[in-house]
Amino acid sequence: MLVCIPSSFFSRESKRMVRYPVTEADYRDSKNNVLSQINFTCFQDKPDFVQNQENKPLSGLCRNGYGMSIVADAKRGIVTEEMKIVAAQEGVTEDFVRRSVAGGHIVIPVSPYRKVKICGIGEGLRTKVNASIGTSTDIVNIPEEIEKAKQAELAGADTLMELSTGGDFVEIRKQIIANTSLSVGCVPLYQAFIEAAIKDGAVVNMKEDDLFRITAEQAKLGTNFMAIHTGINWETIKRLRNQGRHAGLVSRGGAFMTAWMLHNEKENPLYAEFDYLLEIMKEHEVTLSMGNGMRAGAIHDATDRAGIQELLINAELADKAHKENVQVIVEGPGHVPIDEIATNVQLMKRVTNNKPFYMLGPIVTDIAPGYDDRVAAIGAAISSSLGADFICYVTPAEHLALPTPAEVYEGVMSSRIAAHVGDMIKLKKTRDLDLEMGHARRDLDWARQFAVAMNPARAQAIRNERMPADTDGCTMCGDYCAIKIVNRHFKF
Repeated sequence: MLVCIPSSFFSRESKRMVRYPVTEADYRDSKNNVLSQINFTCFQDKPDFVQNQENKPLSGLCRNGYGMSIVADAKRGIVTEEMKIVAAQEGVTEDFVRRSVAGGHIVIPVSPYRKVKICGIGEGLRTKVNASIGTSTDIVNIPEEIEKAKQAELAGADTLMELSTGGDFVEIRKQIIANTSLSVGCVPLYQAFIEAAIKDGAVVNMKEDDLFRITAEQAKLGTNFMAIHTGINWETIKRLRNQGRHAGLVSRGGAFMTAWMLHNEKENPLYAEFDYLLEIMKEHEVTLSMGNGMRAGAIHDATDRAGIQELLINAELADKAHKENVQVIVEGPGHVPIDEIATNVQLMKRVTNNKPFYMLGPIVTDIAPGYDDRVAAIGAAISSSLGADFICYVTPAEHLALPTPAEVYEGVMSSRIAAHVGDMIKLKKTRDLDLEMGHARRDLDWARQFAVAMNPARAQAIRNERMPADTDGCTMCGDYCAIKIVNRHFKF
C-alpha cells in the first residue's frame, strides 16, 4: 500500500519544536511559549494497561518472568534451551550463540504466551526470511489470510508478520497465531491510528495512551516481535522537508506518525516515551524491531538524509534497548540501487554496533511491477552476502494489489533463494548443498537432485509433465545430453 504525504509538506517552513520528555516544572520555568502546545497529562505515571489481566505463560520454551529476559540470562553466562536449539540448527557452538545474544548481535524471538518455532537471527547465522500478510480496507477475508500464513510456512518462511489494516484486528491476529508455529510480528501503530480514524474521524486524533495500550494488548495475543517507529522525530522530519523526495513518503507507519506530529505539533510518543515502551517490551518479552518509517519508495530516494537520520536515532535507541535487556533488530531501506547496497549494509552494521539487520527487500529497480519478487531477490542476495541477517520478502503483487496465497508462496521462495545465494558468500559452508547437486546431476541421479532441491515438488512436477523416453536424461537435450555422452567414455 502506498501512503503519500502531500507535496506541499516539503515546502513548508520548519516550525520550532521541542524534544520530549519535559516536565510541568520545565514548562513553568520556560520562557518559550512554544511549549504551550504540549499536553503533559500522558507522559508520566503511565497506568499499567494490563495490570488487571493475567500474565501466565500459556506454553513454549520462554520461561522468563518480567525482568528475566533471554538477554539477561545470556549476560549472566546462562545457556538457555532456545540458545541450544539455535546452535544445533546453525551448526555453531552454544557459547557462540550465548555470547552473541549477550552482545546484541543475535536475537531469538520468544513469547510467554505461546510456543513458537525457535529461530535465531543475526551474525554468523543463516539469513532468515520474513513473510508479511494481512487484510486491507478493500479485502477482509480471514480464511484467505490463514491460508497465506500456511503457504508462507510451507514455503519455508522463518517468521511471519500480520499487518492487517481492515476488519477485526484482534480476531484476525488470533486466528493467524492459532494457525502457525512461526514467530508472528506486528505493527501496533497501524491499529492505533486506524481505530482513531474509525472512532474519532481521523488518524491524527490518535491518543498516545491508546498507542501504548494496543502495543501491550497485541503482545498478550502472542505477537512476539514488533516493528515500532521510534526513529521519526522532529529532526527526521526536518531532514525530510529540507531535502524533499521524488516518490514522497511511502511507509504507512511513517506517514501516519508524520501526519500526527504535524497536525498535533507534538513529538512522536514512541520516541519521547521510549523508556515506557521498553517497559512493555520487557514485560512481554517482545523483540523490538526498530521500524523504518523513512524508507525510500523509489531508488532515486535511496540513502537520503531523512533515512540516515532515522537510522542514527534508531541505532542509539537500539543500544539503550539492549542495555535494558530487550532483544532488538534494526530495519533497513526498501528501494536501493545495486551500487548503494553495500553502503547501506555497512552503514547499518557500523552505526548499530552490529545489531541484527532486517533488510526490507530491497527493490533494485522501480520499473518491473508484477515481477518485484525477482527484483527484490536480486537485492536480497547481495544484501545477505554483505551481512544482512533478515530479509522481508516481496511478492509479485507488490505495488499492485493484496497478494494471494499463491503469490505469498512465490514471494517466500524467491526470498529463500536469495538468502541462500547470499549465505553462500557470507557463510561459505552453505555451498555443500550446491556441491551435492552438482554430483547428482553428473551422475544423472534424479532422486538425489529432487532431495537436494529447495522445492522438490515443483522440480519433480515439471519433469513429470515432460518426461523423456530415456528417463536418464531430460527433454531439454534428449539424445544429445552432454553428460550422457561424456559418461560413456570416462567418469569424473
